[in-house]
Amino acid sequence: MIQRNLSAATKGLNTAIEQMTTGYKLNRAKDNAANYSIMKNMETKLRAWDVASDNISIGYNMLETADSNASLIGNHLTRIRDLCEQAANGTYGEESIKAIKAEITARADEINRIKDCAEFNDIKLFGDYDSDGNLIRKKINLQVGIDGSENSRIAVDTTIDLSAISGIDDWDVTDSSCLDRIDSMLSNVSDYQINIGASQNRLECALELAAVNTEHLTSSISTIRDADIAEASSDYIKYQILQQACVTLLATANQMPSIALQLL
Repeated sequence: MIQRNLSAATKGLNTAIEQMTTGYKLNRAKDNAANYSIMKNMETKLRAWDVASDNISIGYNMLETADSNASLIGNHLTRIRDLCEQAANGTYGEESIKAIKAEITARADEINRIKDCAEFNDIKLFGDYDSDGNLIRKKINLQVGIDGSENSRIAVDTTIDLSAISGIDDWDVTDSSCLDRIDSMLSNVSDYQINIGASQNRLECALELAAVNTEHLTSSISTIRDADIAEASSDYIKYQILQQACVTLLATANQMPSIALQLL
């Protein structure tokens, strides 16, 4: 009986020491198999939400890059429009029109350069073109959740049709109809930035959701796993006293036969 109680006290003492040194009441599955399984599942989801948060941040950076490049193109188009409106006035001679056309061509070349070079992590942000020069539209799927459902993805179309700028060398810049062509391209750029901005808003909401889920999962894991140090300290003292008492009683019990022999 005393030995059984001594074994139980020693086991309780070791458990209390382990909880105080690790800070956890669940250190292995045998401590509480059901809660250990729940905790491990939560830890897996917590890691998944951390990755999702990184995905969202990287996706947001990609869209910021696309928006910045689109703004540069919009600035060049606005200047080209100003030059076309200036040339359409009819008060400029051949040399002046030639100078205006030269700046328009230079800005058009810069738009094409930005269009072809705009990329993020080797992804063409404004889309790519096939051998016939046709724009290939392809949506980019941003993984913002932790599973394979559609609710865990946000599809973003970063392609923009700027093919009209390639034929600007053949334009008669003194013809006011050029203004309508430029307005059409400016409208495309504006719509593009609106769509990018809307996608950025969705990513901000997704990042907030990831933060909320991460916070709640962390709190739940802590509730299941973390030890109550005050309680563990109390158990340590209790089992230490019980262990010492059992050792004393066991020693006394072992001495009883010799005491009996001395009386004979």
